[in-house]
Formats: sequence, C-alpha cells, structure tokens
Amino acid sequence: MQKRFMAIWFRHLLTDGLARRRPELRDVPFVLAAPHKNRMVIVAASDLAEREGAFSGMAVADARAATSDLVVMDEIPGQAVKLLRLLGLGCIRYTPIVSIDLPDKLILDITGCAHLWSGEREYLSTIVLKLRSSGFDARAAIADTIGAAWAVAQFGQKRPIVTCGGQAAAISPLPLAALRLEPEVLDRLQKLGFRSIGPLLQLPSSVLRRRFGQGLLLRIDQALGRVEEYREALVPPVPYSERLPCLEPVRTAPGIELAMEKLLTALCSRLQTEGTGLRKAFLKCHRIDGRKLQVGISTTKGSHSVSHLMRLFQLQVSKIEPALGIELFVLEATRVEPMETVQEQLWAEAKGLGDTSLTELLDRISGRVGAQAIRRFLPAEHYWPERSVRLATSLDEQPGTAWPQVMRPIRLLPAPEPIEVMALVPDHPPKVFVHKGKRHTVIKADGPERIGREWWQDSGEHRDYYLVEDDLGQRYWVFRSGHYDGNDTRWYLHGYFA
Repeated sequence: MQKRFMAIWFRHLLTDGLARRRPELRDVPFVLAAPHKNRMVIVAASDLAEREGAFSGMAVADARAATSDLVVMDEIPGQAVKLLRLLGLGCIRYTPIVSIDLPDKLILDITGCAHLWSGEREYLSTIVLKLRSSGFDARAAIADTIGAAWAVAQFGQKRPIVTCGGQAAAISPLPLAALRLEPEVLDRLQKLGFRSIGPLLQLPSSVLRRRFGQGLLLRIDQALGRVEEYREALVPPVPYSERLPCLEPVRTAPGIELAMEKLLTALCSRLQTEGTGLRKAFLKCHRIDGRKLQVGISTTKGSHSVSHLMRLFQLQVSKIEPALGIELFVLEATRVEPMETVQEQLWAEAKGLGDTSLTELLDRISGRVGAQAIRRFLPAEHYWPERSVRLATSLDEQPGTAWPQVMRPIRLLPAPEPIEVMALVPDHPPKVFVHKGKRHTVIKADGPERIGREWWQDSGEHRDYYLVEDDLGQRYWVFRSGHYDGNDTRWYLHGYFA
C-alpha cells in the first residue's frame, strides 16, 4: 500500500490557543514576547497584529511604534508543545499515528484512512474545518512523503493534495525554506542566487554534497521519497478504568459492594505502581434494561487505599437501584495526582494536614454533607480584608505569604453591610449602631485600625476599623469609610467575633 502523509500547519498556534481561552483578545492586536539579548522580542503575533505591522522576531518597542493599541503578553515556555499534543490527541480519531513537529505542525500518517471519508479531499476538508471551527488558523496538505506534505502545507498556494509520485513537481516552485534547511545553509544558497527548490533538483548530488554538506541532500531525498523519514508517534494516555462483567445480574447491596471492592483493588494496584493517587472516580452500573446508573466520589488528597475509598463508595450504595439486575460495572478514575511515598515513623508526631487519617475523615464528611461544605483558606496579598483570603485548590497547597499578625473576626462577611451609627464625638467609635433594624448599644470599643485603599485595584476611601462589644456581650467588626465629613459619614459592619 502506498504511504500517504498529511502535514497540518497552524499559522498562529500560540495566539489562537490563547484567544480560544480568552475571547476578549480576539478583537485586539496582541503578541507574545520573550527576552532576547537584553530586549523584548515578539515570539508570536496574532493575525490582527500582523495585519497592523507586528511580526515574530520584531522588537516589542518597534512593534508598539507601528501598531496602535498593541497588547503585549509574556510567552509561556512549553505552551507550543502542550497545545500541539492536545491537538494531536484530538486527531487520533482520524488516524492512529500522529506526531508533533515543533514549533507549529502536526504530521499524520493517513495510509489506509482516507477511504473512510470517501477520499482524500473530503478527509482533508473534514480535519481542517474541525480545527478552524475550534479557533485555529490551520492549513494542511497530503503527499507521499512527510517532507513534501510539510512544504506544501506551509508554502503551497494552489493544490493541497499531491498526487502519488508527484513530489518533485509539487515542491519545485516552492521557496528554499520549504526544505527545512539549517539557517546557515539557507543563507548560503540565497547568496548564490537560488530562490526556489527546482534548480537544486537539477544539480548533481556530488556538487551539492561538496558545497553544502549532507544535510541538504538528506532533506531533498526525504522530500522526494528516496530516504524514509521516521517520527515518534503520540501515545494517548491509558485511561484509569476497570471493568467487571457479571455472569449473573447483581441485584443486592452486598453484591454491589463486592463488585466495588474488586474494581478498587485492581485500580488501586495500578495507581500504587505508578505512584499516583485517586482524586475523583465514578462507578457506572449498566442494568439489564439498558439504563446506566452512576455514582461518584472525590477525595481531599490523592489516595490509593482500598479500604478508605471503599468506605466512600459505601456511602453511595443506597443511590444505586439495581432493578432487574446489573450486568456490567465500570470504575473510572477521572482525576489522579502524583503521590509522595510516606515513610513509617517510630515516634508519633503532630502531622497536621499531612495526617492521612485527617484527610480520610474530611473525605467521609464531604461524602455525607457535600464537598462544598468543607473549605480551606490561604492568605492573599491584599489590603482589603474581603480580598485577603482565597480558597486553597488542594490540601497540600502552601501559602504564598504569611497570615497577618493582627486580630481578625472569625466570621467575615463577603461584602460589608451598611449600618446606622450614633457617636458621642464625630470621629470616635460608635456608641449605638443599627443593623437590619436591630439596635446595638456599644459598651466597649477598640481602634481604630486604618486600612488604606488599593489604588491599583479600584478607587475608594480608606477604612477605619473598630472592634466593638454591645451590652449583650456580642463583638462586631465595624468601620467608617473615609474621613468624617459632616452628615455624609458611611459606616459598615464587616464581621463577627466569637
């Protein structure tokens, strides 16, 4: 069978990928830049930025002078590999052999695949339209060799499908850069007057080898099919999934639990071997009547403990209605994370959040009351109290800054609530305040603590906070917004102390 290859070129891979995640960038010219020789240089430019005069390799200062309203963003190292890998994995539905060609191409071995789409033209159109509908400016070409498909995809203008054996005719009018040459060799060829590939194909191999080395001959032979070119194919990740078909339909809770235990034992054995732990999993039960039931669990920390995960699933057994019976169980771990090996210790220590018994307790509680009921907060570098904390993404996440060494209320309101205040002296703490129609008489007060506004976030006044206690012994955190200004003073309640 004749080998056939497809090359897909993404004109603006990095910028299209960023605009796909951030739609607000689609209507503005923006570039990605990185430092190079003591100056910022454009690594990738969006299509709109290119139309206004900003190109890859240009200094950012020059691009700003040529382009109005240019948005400059830092390049994220390794983003091209990540994007190409994700796009390549998506193309595995069209062919099982997909490889990455950095910085902006995919190579597909489509031998024996195109007939499933009624021919190569429909096959190419299907893939390109799918990629463009996802927000990527993609061009593709098909040829007998990787080199010819690569050249036509990026530099060809008319016919994206090269007929069998037509590599030489297809690449002859293309520029020298279509041969994937080293910059030094390309520069020497251009100085000698070569502008296209055609004249090189007419010269003897001995002349080219003597003047330009073996690299040029290798690229020509690869493009023409004289030398076979090999690529490392992408390997799709193996899903963390276990299946258990049943000889007889399962209709009882003990039978369901036994199936759970077998599946968890097999799955946790693999997780332990790979040094990973389960964070989220689903048990899918396929009934005889064709219906599929599903229950799921999540953990605070990665775990491959069969007993712990089994206890979490046991909380979900009551949600499974076997009806006439379940004939197939499928356990899928949709989220896993690397786990560090914990060494057994001879002496007991206070492990805090690192204690596995604590994380297992949190998992059992969240299984009963819901994961949203348990939260962990970390400090954030902001002045405003409502912005000075953030939700932790995991139990292992470490704070980026220390907690402030000042007294703060146990319960902080999401947003300050207005109150009516009466004070004996205008800029003193309140003597009486009314919140939601209830009157509070203040017998003790401490403060003020002044917190300045964050000018880089938004406009606003500074705040003078007071800790006050009413005649019932309840303590509150209140503040006055800005300086005292006659009858325009605004007071707010922001939190409650124990």
